[in-house]
Amino acid sequence: MSWDVLLLRLPDEVTSMHELPDDYSPEPLGRQCEVLAAVTQAVPEVDLSDPTWGDLSGPTWSIELSIDSEDPVDSIMLHIRGSGEDVLAPVFRLAEALGCKGLDLAEGDLINPGQTSGWHTFQQFRDGVIGSAQ
Repeated sequence: MSWDVLLLRLPDEVTSMHELPDDYSPEPLGRQCEVLAAVTQAVPEVDLSDPTWGDLSGPTWSIELSIDSEDPVDSIMLHIRGSGEDVLAPVFRLAEALGCKGLDLAEGDLINPGQTSGWHTFQQFRDGVIGSAQ
């Protein structure tokens, strides 16, 4: 079970997905080689031995990066597992390095520093599911 965040390019002035027209189509993040270089620069500890499926680990969390194999790359999906607030730092570093924003797929809206309730909601849900399964 993971908290999924989609990194995609949106206009700077957009602060909520509700502000976008229904037919909005985001610009690509860039050519695959450029995207991989930006990811490596933002989080040098990332394992990109498979350039379409990166892995990043912290002390209490992990992030799998599903990187589009098409060129140009349209988006990156982050599959986030574990716990701790420090997992949000690499998420925001990646978004900044790629010139994009993070869409919390569970809540259906953008995540921003200071507005990370989706991460907390996911952890509570996960802990409830795991606790009830035992």
